[in-house]
Amino acid sequence: AATSLGMLVAGLGWASVIPWLLIGGPRVYGCWHMVLTGLLQHGGLAEDVLDHRLNTRTVYMNPVSRWIYWNMNYHVEHHMFPMVPYHALPALHELIKHDLPAPNTSIWDGYREMVRAVLRQRREPGYYHHRALPPTARPYRREFHDARSVPERDGGGTDAALDAIRAAS
Repeated sequence: AATSLGMLVAGLGWASVIPWLLIGGPRVYGCWHMVLTGLLQHGGLAEDVLDHRLNTRTVYMNPVSRWIYWNMNYHVEHHMFPMVPYHALPALHELIKHDLPAPNTSIWDGYREMVRAVLRQRREPGYYHHRALPPTARPYRREFHDARSVPERDGGGTDAALDAIRAAS
C-alpha cells in the first residue's frame, strides 16, 4: 500500500500518461480511423465472388494512416496472400500490382467511388462497382470476371446493373 501511494504521489500512477496511451488513447486516436478506413475495404463492390480483386480495394494512404491501419490499405493483397505480415504488404503490392485493378489514389478517391456505388445500391440493390482488371492481369478463372457470374442479390435490380457494366466495358 505504501508503494502504491508512493507511485501515485510521484506521478507514476494515475497521473502518468502511459495508462492513457495504452488503454484510453487507442480508442481516441485509432477507432475513428479504423471505421473510416474499414468501410473502404469492400463497400460498394461485388459480393460472393471468389476473386478478391473484384470485391476488395487497395487505397493509397498517407504514412500516418498506413501506420495506424497497419498497411491494411493494401487490402486486395492482404486477401490474396493472408499470411504475408502487415509490414511486407507494400512490397507485395509492388510485386503484383500489374495483376490488380488500379488502386484508389486516396481515402477521398475511395470514398467517392464507394459512396456513389452505395447510393446507387439503394435504388438498384444488385448494383456493384465493377473493378476492371488490367490487360496484363491473369484471372484465376475467366468466368469469375464475367458480370453474369456474380450471384443475384435479393431485391432485384441486377439486370440494370449488368447492363450498365456491359455498356461500360
